Amino acid sequence: MVGASGSSNDSVNASSVMSRAATPAGRAKTQRCAVRCAAMDLGIAGRRAAVAASSSGLGLACARALAAEGVRVALCSRDAGRVEAAAAGIRQDGGDAMGLVADVSATEDAAGFVEAAAAALGGVDILVTNAGGPPAGTFASTDLDAYLPALRLNLLSTVALCSAAVPAMVAAGWGRVVAITSGTVRQPAPDLILSNTARAGATGFLKTLATEVAPHGVTVNSVQPGLHATDRLAQLYGGDLAGAAARVPAGALGDPADFGAAVAFLCSEHARFITGAALPVDGGAAKGLQ
Repeated sequence: MVGASGSSNDSVNASSVMSRAATPAGRAKTQRCAVRCAAMDLGIAGRRAAVAASSSGLGLACARALAAEGVRVALCSRDAGRVEAAAAGIRQDGGDAMGLVADVSATEDAAGFVEAAAAALGGVDILVTNAGGPPAGTFASTDLDAYLPALRLNLLSTVALCSAAVPAMVAAGWGRVVAITSGTVRQPAPDLILSNTARAGATGFLKTLATEVAPHGVTVNSVQPGLHATDRLAQLYGGDLAGAAARVPAGALGDPADFGAAVAFLCSEHARFITGAALPVDGGAAKGLQ
């Protein structure tokens, strides 16, 4: 169920910066400052977004990144308290966010979330699809009956969310769909057969959809996260986050905020010519050429 500039101190400051930049640490700090000061305007302020499964983890990071760009955001979760707390946190940071209760593994709830978000926001220009992962398991340890719930969670939820949101985007001549899938779509994990199967199907659906709606100003992309510091990762690795980080070529787990920024860019005006892409955000973990 879905619920409801310049000053007299400029020369001194410039001299101080040059002095700090004379050391390697100072140069690094100055470079980081320059990056922050030269933030790109994504051109989506005032747009309206529905971000599924977004009370925590990567979904919440995407909602935060979009809100920071001036997008009005609707979040959803099965837990009313958690989703309202997530939305309240975004509002405290100056964003425009609201929380809705929905279980996206039920197709009627997934569609209902988009419909409720559109009613509250006046429409949905941006859709971020997301859902939790199914249980771990191998072919030998996974019963046939386990596949249908996994397909509902990681394939049919994506189809239902898109079915509810995309027609209005096509009619408006502008829209962005970004699906959070998994690095296992590119490089299947031996112990995640349910996720491998369902998310691969979702990726095929998204690629087909992207081709169909491209002439109408709507882009459809997916983002394949590697190992990020989330509760889901802690569950999969039994709390051994250091062991997980050791598997990443970058030498650390991904920061959900950086993942959210990548998704926000794909939702931007600057990404208008990127569609049908499946972007790995994994610290270099994927070994293949594609």
